[in-house]
Formats: sequence, structure tokens, C-alpha cells
Amino acid sequence: MTRPLFLVAAVVLLSGWLPLLLVGVRAKAIDGVAALQAAGTQTTLVLVCLCVGLQQSSFASLALITAVCVVVSGLIFARFLDRLP
Repeated sequence: MTRPLFLVAAVVLLSGWLPLLLVGVRAKAIDGVAALQAAGTQTTLVLVCLCVGLQQSSFASLALITAVCVVVSGLIFARFLDRLP
């Protein structure tokens, strides 16, 4: 009974990407980095919900890789934005 709830949660989390996309396109660069970090976190949560909802373990490893890449990319973007005048 809980499997469809996780799939619904994944769809709800996917709908949260639209405001983040608008912030990333229209706002300043540092605000875009914050939106990118939030979108990465939502992507990880969507993959975890799909893992439980579809009962496929391959999404769990992909979610773990995505979580690590989000942290690293945020640090890299912050370092390069610090150098801009």
C-alpha cells in the first residue's frame, strides 16, 4: 500500500523543480547556485522515492552518486564565484 505513496511523493517533488528553474535563470549567480543545490537535493529525494516505489535497488546507488555530486558541485561553484569581481 505504501508503494504508490512513494511514487506520488516523487511526482510532487518533481513539480518543485519549476520554481528552482525560474530562480536559476532569472536571479543573480549566487542565488542560482543555491537553486542548483536545492534541485540536486530534490533529485536525490526523487530517486530515493523511485527506489522504494518501484522496488529497484539501482535507483538507490544512483541517488547516492547524485548526493555526492551535488555537494562537490556546490563547493566548486562557490569557489569560482568567489573569484568573480
